[in-house]
Amino acid sequence: MNRNSNLFYHLVAFLTVAIWGTTFVSTKVLMLNGLSPAQIFTMRFSIAYVLMLAFNHRRIFADSWKDEAKMMLLGITGGSLYFLSENEAMNFTTTTNTSLIVCSCPLFATLLVRLVYRDSARINLIQILGSLLAFMGMIIVVLNGRFVLHLSPVGDALAFTACMCWAIYSLMMKSVTEKYSAAFITRKVFFYGVLTILPYYLIIPGFPSCEVFTKPQVIGNLLFLGCLASMICFLTWNWCLSKLGTVKATNWVYFNPITTMIFASWILDEKITPYFLIGATCILIGMYVADKKTVA
Repeated sequence: MNRNSNLFYHLVAFLTVAIWGTTFVSTKVLMLNGLSPAQIFTMRFSIAYVLMLAFNHRRIFADSWKDEAKMMLLGITGGSLYFLSENEAMNFTTTTNTSLIVCSCPLFATLLVRLVYRDSARINLIQILGSLLAFMGMIIVVLNGRFVLHLSPVGDALAFTACMCWAIYSLMMKSVTEKYSAAFITRKVFFYGVLTILPYYLIIPGFPSCEVFTKPQVIGNLLFLGCLASMICFLTWNWCLSKLGTVKATNWVYFNPITTMIFASWILDEKITPYFLIGATCILIGMYVADKKTVA
C-alpha cells in the first residue's frame, strides 16, 4: 500500500465518521415527530437494503452456510443489536456515559485483534500507547470539562454491549473481506440487520401513523439516514476496513465526538472549549502514532 493510497483511505474513513457524527440531528428530528429509535433503524436499513439490492443483486447468498452465518452476525453486531443497545442505553444513563463507553470500541477492537490474530497482528507498544492517547483525547472531548459521571448499571451495560458489538463487527470484517466485495457484505448487513430487529416488535409493537410520512422533514431525514448515513457510509466503512485493517480504520471512531461537537457548534451554536481543542489534539496525535506499521 503506497503512501498516497493510504492517505486516501484515511480520508474516506474520516468523511464516513464525520457524516455519522451528524446523524444525531436527523435522529432527534425524527424522534420529535413520533418515531422510535427502533423504527428509525428499521426504516433507514430497509431503504439502504433496497437501494443496495438494486445495484448489487447478482449474488444472493454467500459461498457457504458458515459464511452466511457470519453475514448474519455482522448484521446483528453492526446493525440491530448495536443500534438497539446504544439507543436503549440513553434511556437509563446519560448521553455522556453512553458516548464514553461506545466510543471506546477502538480500544477493545485493538485488544480483540491482538488476542484473535496473535501471529499475524503484532501490535507494538508504541501503537498501543497511541491508541490510549487517542482514547484519553476522546474522553476529554466528551466530558468537555464536566468531570461528573452518573453510574447506571443497566444503562452502562447496554452501552458496553453496543461498544463490544462494533468491536466484534470490525474484527469479523477481517475474515469476510478477503472473500467478498464490500458491496455484497454491506447489502447482507442491511438485510440481516432488518431481519433480526423484527422480533423486537413482538415485544414492543407499534408503527407510526401514515400522517407522519407526509411531513417533508421526516421524509428528508429518513432519506439522509437511509441513503447517505447507511448505504453509502456503511459501504465506504466496510471498504476502509478491508483496505486499512481493523485497528487503523476503527481508531477513526475516536474522531466521532469531534465531528459531533463541531456540527453542534455550527448548527446549535454550542461553544468550542479549550478542553475540546486539547482532546482533539490528543486524538489526532494518538491516531498518527497508532497508525505506524499496524498490520491488522
